Amino acid sequence: MIPQEIIRRKRDGQELAAEEISAFIEGLTRDDISEGQAAAFAMAVFFRGMSRDETVALTLAMRDSGEVMDWPGVGRPVSDKHSTGGVGDNVSLMLAPIVAACGLAVPMISGRGLGHTGGTLDKLQSIPGYNVMPDPVLLRRVVSDVGCAIIGQTGDLAPADRRLYAIRDVTATVESVPLITASILSKKLAAGLQTLVLDVKVGNGAFMEAPEDAARLARSLVDVANGAGTRTSALLTDMNQPLADAAGNAVEVRNAIDFLMGRKNGSRLDEVVVALAAEMLQQAQARRSAEEARAAAIAALDSGKALEIFARMVHALGGPSDFTEKPDQYLPKAPVVMPVPAPHGGWLAACATRDVGLAVVELGGGRKRPQDSIDHGVGVDRIQPLGTKVSEGDPIAFVHANTEAQAQGAVAALTRSFRIADAAPEPTPVVLERIA
Repeated sequence: MIPQEIIRRKRDGQELAAEEISAFIEGLTRDDISEGQAAAFAMAVFFRGMSRDETVALTLAMRDSGEVMDWPGVGRPVSDKHSTGGVGDNVSLMLAPIVAACGLAVPMISGRGLGHTGGTLDKLQSIPGYNVMPDPVLLRRVVSDVGCAIIGQTGDLAPADRRLYAIRDVTATVESVPLITASILSKKLAAGLQTLVLDVKVGNGAFMEAPEDAARLARSLVDVANGAGTRTSALLTDMNQPLADAAGNAVEVRNAIDFLMGRKNGSRLDEVVVALAAEMLQQAQARRSAEEARAAAIAALDSGKALEIFARMVHALGGPSDFTEKPDQYLPKAPVVMPVPAPHGGWLAACATRDVGLAVVELGGGRKRPQDSIDHGVGVDRIQPLGTKVSEGDPIAFVHANTEAQAQGAVAALTRSFRIADAAPEPTPVVLERIA
């Protein structure tokens, strides 16, 4: 295999054979491919694109660059969900225990915050003792005994993706749909999944703001995952306002516990979680119809079984045994809590959602550099949904900060993030489209 010939063929718009792609990724994994060659390959793909078959080959080669897990004897369909990221998106914390309560095995490989979006691992590390990087023996035991484990990507899963992503990050090729597709799916498929459901966010708080771009990414992900042998579908969901009424780390974990206790019924978050749970159960053929799947998810919540499984997962991965009974005793708290007052009366009509996420980052709840540490106690909660009628001075949200100055800065930023109008906005759906 001559790397520059593969780069030249892709540069010239030719379709690469699966063997060529596999050889290039093997060379990348072994460090036989230089950073310059990897960057040239990424740029060629960025401008020339890839066919479905090429993207399947790239995904499988990256998946096979490290360990590919299997689950002999687990006795349940092995399933997972992936979100493309948003603000207040703590869906994984509730979804995994809900579908585990309905009979699925969920080894959920999650990530840290990226840009203005929060990361599931950062949220879970608000819980004292929770081990996001268990050894393989513990992971298998937790998935087998509890039904789900939400953890991080180990160094043995899709190592080629880690190297290629670092190169894409500094060569302005992150936005390539084939490369995004292979990056997401190689890690997920390395977990040994039988089925996968994708939550592709669209709106001003998502990486894909335009519906047509989000649909294009969803279609690529679904087609490639199915082509790689994993039954997959996607839901497009709205991210033009925070999904939960909290954004941060500890505040979102607290929000998730409230959800599992039945205190968020009827919210936009409730609609997305139940829709994704029903989709996962259908994809895994664990329920015969959408109606049965939805009813099963709601029953798992209403019965308290999902909350019980979440508590067992936390304890099995090193957290407190009574965490869900006494969350406020364990979760870190910021010393300053300050309301965000409505500047005048009217209706909450629009939200610059990305700016809400950036306000959390400025408070210390996200990273400006990869090496930055996270302050798990800061964030925003009690965020009012669009369509809420407010009077002057009513709290739109509450900021949790370490100092008065930080809190005041976040209050000013959040005040600018919301638009208040004289009339109520038209309600918009949160689940926009299903792609299969």
